[in-house]
Amino acid sequence: MKTPSWLTSSCFALACALATPAWADRVKDLATVAAQRSNQLIGFGLVVGLQGTGDDASVPFTTQSMKAMLAQMGVRIDGPMSDLEQVTSASRIDIKNAAAVMVTADLPGFAKPGQRIDVNISAIGKASNLRGGNLILTALRGVDGEIYALAQGALTATGIDAGAAGSKVAIGVPTAARIPAGAIVERMVDTPFEKAEHLILNLRDNDFSTSSAMVAAINSKFGGDVAQAIDGTSISVRAPQDLNQRVSFMGMLENIEVTPAETNARVVINSRTGTVVINRAVRVTAAAVSHGTISVAITATNDVSQPNALSQGQTTPVQNADIAVTEPKNPMFLFKPGVDLREIVDAVNQIGATPSSLIAILEALKSSGSLRAELIII
Repeated sequence: MKTPSWLTSSCFALACALATPAWADRVKDLATVAAQRSNQLIGFGLVVGLQGTGDDASVPFTTQSMKAMLAQMGVRIDGPMSDLEQVTSASRIDIKNAAAVMVTADLPGFAKPGQRIDVNISAIGKASNLRGGNLILTALRGVDGEIYALAQGALTATGIDAGAAGSKVAIGVPTAARIPAGAIVERMVDTPFEKAEHLILNLRDNDFSTSSAMVAAINSKFGGDVAQAIDGTSISVRAPQDLNQRVSFMGMLENIEVTPAETNARVVINSRTGTVVINRAVRVTAAAVSHGTISVAITATNDVSQPNALSQGQTTPVQNADIAVTEPKNPMFLFKPGVDLREIVDAVNQIGATPSSLIAILEALKSSGSLRAELIII
């Protein structure tokens, strides 16, 4: 009996549906608009109001900056006076209550003058704690040297550094702080969004399959060849020239759902915390693994060799040492070709491997060529 053509096509469609992931992501979650990129800002400033935890007199740029700031306000520190008077006058500025800092911020794309952005504060002198300080008006400049924002305000420092009687406790980093919404945008960055004929979408992760799927989804929504793939990262989209229509078009485009391709096989290891993350695409070829540690314990006991009463000998101290070597009996486990994530985790858990042992096993599998994944150590 001949199989109907409609049944064959239905089975093929069902097989394709089962072979691809069942979830879909929006375009805005997979890609960003190139014209919407952010820009980094940096500036040098002073933090005042510290309780003796700022810089000292050995930091020259803090003293110079303080004098320059006061001079702009009409306060003269150096003037026509004797050397003794100058030393006495300069010593009245308590630099320990101030600190020189670097101020950094990210200027979002399409940010307009008057909007506020967050800023980060980092001490660059000998300040030990920025808690309770206030940032004096600081200009934030871009890579072109122009001022794009002005920052000022009270610092929010989460770090704690306390010590007494020879003991010291530090939690977090007290020499770094933030000012939420602490800077006001003063200048807008020009972008090609309004004038460009084509807008560029950049995928967050380089993947040719995802790029192709996104192009197909956009053209299916708007028809024709509205979107074209440039490479595995960038997609060119032809947008309307009218600005209102362009904004509406981008609003519809960024909500189109796309089924992304499965990511590359990766194993991410944080050697400091012992965290290991294995994605579902990781595979292992045939390999036999055995892992164990040898423990050596040395116990020393001090005895005394006491001579007989009439032997005219001398009392001699004697040190005895007992050495014990223990090695756990960890069984060897076997990875069959093409095992998946669940089987890898089950096999490692059977021998009770610690996070550090798991890291050693994964590194050894990668070196042997059995781990079919990219090993990333952070």
